[in-house]
Amino acid sequence: MFSSNQPRSSANMTNVLAGSIGRGAVIGLALMSLTHAAHANGAKAEPQIPVCDHTLGSLAIQEPQNQWWVQLNLDSPEALIKVIVSQSHCFKLVDRGRGLDAAQNERELSADGDLAAKSNIGKGQMKAADYILVPDVASRNNNSAATAVGGQIASTFLSKFVPMGLGSVLSGISLKSKTADVALTLTDTRSTEQVALEQGHARKMDLAWDAGGAGLAGAFAAAGAGSYTNTEMGKVLTQAYIDAYTKMVADVRQLSGHASTNNAPQGIKTLAFGKLYASPDLKSQVVRNLDSGMMLYPTGDRMADWSKASDELGNEGWVQSKLIALAN
Repeated sequence: MFSSNQPRSSANMTNVLAGSIGRGAVIGLALMSLTHAAHANGAKAEPQIPVCDHTLGSLAIQEPQNQWWVQLNLDSPEALIKVIVSQSHCFKLVDRGRGLDAAQNERELSADGDLAAKSNIGKGQMKAADYILVPDVASRNNNSAATAVGGQIASTFLSKFVPMGLGSVLSGISLKSKTADVALTLTDTRSTEQVALEQGHARKMDLAWDAGGAGLAGAFAAAGAGSYTNTEMGKVLTQAYIDAYTKMVADVRQLSGHASTNNAPQGIKTLAFGKLYASPDLKSQVVRNLDSGMMLYPTGDRMADWSKASDELGNEGWVQSKLIALAN
């Protein structure tokens, strides 16, 4: 019988080493499996566009004036935003670009009598846009940590070494670190009130992209915005816009009811001399006399042949509907 202090035989040592190697291999395989699973669980997915169960109004997209995308060899962000909006089902898109130009050509043909009879193209059929959305790049503070150079030095550097117009782009886009800060401005078309201004941020490799045509990359390419998924900077900008759009949708969801009911009513004008009454009755007190062609602002309240409205001084009362018409 061997003592605990006695050396082990070479055979015993071989068995011990073999056992250790076997256990090490098992542990190594287990670690590799766990690592693979961790990578699988942490795999980056495509950007997630918010989806609505009902529309929040109609939307037209307007290009910003600075055309910053030209300097980056990208397509207009209008095409990019159209895909994002369409995928979200949050707004009905109305075309105010080339689609509108083509539609106007059809209307001109109809007006000239060149289209077939009963083509049903005429005035009063176009759907109004409740909102105008402008996609742009955000301006950065010169002291921002993401800005490579600051203050007057940055201005001098950009004016000397950066192509004309690209300096303003670099204020919101870092080509070196592949980061982007963008802005979406949403304006009420009736009241011209800015109802939302949201910024979005993204950096390189925040998310993954489908290389095929089944995902968002394919949708952007089909809509003429393929440059945003074919280049690193384009992908970063796309992610930033989706970030800003997600915030913007949350803002609009806070508004009560449909956009058209939230917005200011269209003004009216008087067709003849008349009176503004305290109640919808010719025998009620007269609030003020009305001149022909005078502007009034309806409250939306109506009763029989009367409409409630206010003047430019805030005087409110009732006017006979036959005396007013929508202002052009």
